[in-house]
Amino acid sequence: MFHRTFQFAAIALAALLSHQQSVSAADSIPLERWRSYAGVSWKPSKGGKDPAPFAASVSAPIAGLHFDAQGSAYVSTPRLVSAGAPATLSTLDTRAKTGPARLTAFPSTEGNAVTAAPDQNLRNVLGFHVDRKNGWLWALDMGFVAGEAEAPVGAQKVLVLDLKSGRTVKRIALDGVADRKGSFLNDIAVDERRRIAYIADSGMRSAPNNMVGLIVVDFASAKARRLLDKHPSLQIEPGVKVVSHGAEVWPGNPLLLGINGIALSPDARTLYWTVTTGTRARSVPTSVLRDAASSDEKIAAAIRDLGAVGGNTDGIVTDAKGRLYITDVTNNGIVRYNPRNRTMSLIASNEGVQWPDTPTILPDGDLVFTSSALNNHFAGSVKNGEERYELWRLPIGGRKAKAD
Repeated sequence: MFHRTFQFAAIALAALLSHQQSVSAADSIPLERWRSYAGVSWKPSKGGKDPAPFAASVSAPIAGLHFDAQGSAYVSTPRLVSAGAPATLSTLDTRAKTGPARLTAFPSTEGNAVTAAPDQNLRNVLGFHVDRKNGWLWALDMGFVAGEAEAPVGAQKVLVLDLKSGRTVKRIALDGVADRKGSFLNDIAVDERRRIAYIADSGMRSAPNNMVGLIVVDFASAKARRLLDKHPSLQIEPGVKVVSHGAEVWPGNPLLLGINGIALSPDARTLYWTVTTGTRARSVPTSVLRDAASSDEKIAAAIRDLGAVGGNTDGIVTDAKGRLYITDVTNNGIVRYNPRNRTMSLIASNEGVQWPDTPTILPDGDLVFTSSALNNHFAGSVKNGEERYELWRLPIGGRKAKAD
């Protein structure tokens, strides 16, 4: 998932909590530092030794993470600091526990080439979705890369890729519903049965008047619609600051990021989202979003405020029971929202967590999220060779997990 004076939009950073509504603290569930990597590498291992790290690993932090039905991991390394990484979307060998993260470009190195046709290849992926039902990966391409003032024509898109072969199943253009200069296509949630995707446009590159919006993509027709354009429920909240590990992030140069984390309930009837430079979580029935006749006024009337999260937020995900999990970058952990009793609980926290980002669910039901100190990387304060990209694991469905 930063607003800097030079050029980059932000990956999923967050907003200072609002204490107007308290968030309960549940008994903590133990967090496990599941994997910890010294940078990234796209080179093969030889003789059982760790491969050499990519020379510019500090500019290729791991952000997005998802698993297929067999437990194979896919990650995104967005090209926001530098366009030089060999790939922006890769598979990750989680069997390796030492050295750099061992990545293999997906669908191929050529398919991730920045210099190739911008409407066909992946240029800058942050959000993506692994579709276990259809055997696909929905890659959301922001289009622009570091150093570009705007996305090239056709670069903003969704590429639906076959997980087994890597071939492009469908390309869905987004230039008609996203601004090539102002949009920041942050995250994507997919209704796998209906084959409909929902995209969060954080509008960061047009801050402070963010071009926020919600984009609905239909696989069958390959058409996209933009909804709730610049609506307050998706917009930054004035006066909100970002706090990580007790300190304001980038004092005097505020992060201005709109709608960010986005997720569907298991039955895909409810869409959830959070605003990074904001304080609350919200939801809306997807039926009103899928109805082409729905006006923004009708959609807005159906939006429900779920309350204050309790800290700055980043990614979100739901489990099989319909509970919503939100990464809390202020408190270095995970907040759970239970729709049955409408409660928010900080269920896990650890000082070792450095900016929790994308949460995802393993096939066995456990939650895993990335922690790569993204705020420091995008501020340029991490020295080359000192980067650590970590995956943390949380048992949410087993014996150790406690019900709300």
